[in-house]
Amino acid sequence: MTIALAIHGGAGTLRRSELSLDQEAAYLAGLNAALDAGLTILQQHGSALDAVTEAVVVLEDNPLFNAGRGAVFNSAGQIEMEAAIMHGPNQAAGSVTGLRRTRNPVRLARVVMERTPHVMLGFEAADRFAVESGLPQCDADYFHTERRWQALQDELERLAVGGSDADVPEDRKHGTVGAVALDHAGRLAAATSTGGRTAKWPGRIGDTPVIGAGTWADIHCAVSGTGHGEFFVRTAVAHDIAARLRYGGFTLQQAADDAIQILTAMGGCGGVIAVDHHGQIAMPFSTEGMYRAAVNGQGQRMVAIYHDLV
Repeated sequence: MTIALAIHGGAGTLRRSELSLDQEAAYLAGLNAALDAGLTILQQHGSALDAVTEAVVVLEDNPLFNAGRGAVFNSAGQIEMEAAIMHGPNQAAGSVTGLRRTRNPVRLARVVMERTPHVMLGFEAADRFAVESGLPQCDADYFHTERRWQALQDELERLAVGGSDADVPEDRKHGTVGAVALDHAGRLAAATSTGGRTAKWPGRIGDTPVIGAGTWADIHCAVSGTGHGEFFVRTAVAHDIAARLRYGGFTLQQAADDAIQILTAMGGCGGVIAVDHHGQIAMPFSTEGMYRAAVNGQGQRMVAIYHDLV
């Protein structure tokens, strides 16, 4: 059977002019490490669910990416992390929001899916459940990176003088990590994790934990999104892609392209990674770049940041 895996480290990258060769090498290394973690599981006939979990854990542990250790700060100077996971064969799903202490939110999302009668759990109750489930917890210092803290100060200063959304650099607007996979048994799975948006309101919930918005998997495809979350929620991007395959006879690439075009026409921006049951992969985005990597069903590997590096 065919296997395939795609990951992303967020749409809305550093501008090319601001990305040094050392930084580019670090991002590419992080993407390769996450891709290898998931691919190793698939090559050993492991499950798509395990592959996306472990790929996202690697990205959550890397402070370069806006998830887990690298999560951005809200306007109150706190982190509130989100994650979701979905298993295609039975459409089981779990998601979490508002986490402040749980080291790997994607692991907690999976526990919610597998050990509770619910789909979504949030805030203090979610962190408490993580403790009860034996998941590692970290104090605030673990999640504090100087780069994210300075980004918050810059954004608060910009907002204080009446700055508009159009003036925000893409890498401050959003950032998310995710993975989608197809395993040897033909099973699809998706996982997504994020710190949200720099200077977001405390309590804001984005698209990542909203099943069908930023995360989706069924027997037709698996999707993980990254971008302006409010627009992903309003257009149900991840589910829309799956629906176009199921009801419209679209190819995966057509469905993903159309969903991002609709999002962009409404005033949003972002991208998705998606894989179908044939091992075809689509990774469209409407931002300057999207950190991404994949191995498709034909075994072709790619790692890229900007449009012309594919």
